Amino acid sequence: MRIGDLAEKSGLSTDTLRYYEKIGLLPRALRDAGGRRVYDETILRWIDFLDRLKATGMGIRDRLRYAELRTKGGASLTERREMLEAHRRKVAGDMAKLTDMLDVLDDKVELYRKMEAGETVDPAFESCARTEHGSQPVVKDQSFDHSTSTRAPADAKSQP
Repeated sequence: MRIGDLAEKSGLSTDTLRYYEKIGLLPRALRDAGGRRVYDETILRWIDFLDRLKATGMGIRDRLRYAELRTKGGASLTERREMLEAHRRKVAGDMAKLTDMLDVLDDKVELYRKMEAGETVDPAFESCARTEHGSQPVVKDQSFDHSTSTRAPADAKSQP
């Protein structure tokens, strides 16, 4: 298939496909007699996998490293597996944090529904200062040495 067909099937633009090829995320395409890129259908599975890695938050550098390792075939299986395991741990941690935040949001929505309905709510919750679900109240560190801070006070005027 030609690059336009691949763009249509993959959902990526032709510019993105060319860029991915240039930086090494996609293998160099074969060329036809006219010099046009020709791709095998199997490239779609690789693009889908790259998209999934991106969707899970894997950065471009790590995807490039993975693509580089992939070109080494069986010699890089262990390193690729370890890389995916490490990324999986990160994704699982991210999911746990997001699940925790969903719980907080659900509780907040329920609180607002009760308040809108005129139900009596604990005054501590009315101020929206709830700190359950693993988060801690924000407390200023009184031991912080402000004399070494490089941050200007909020009302300070800019100096040239």
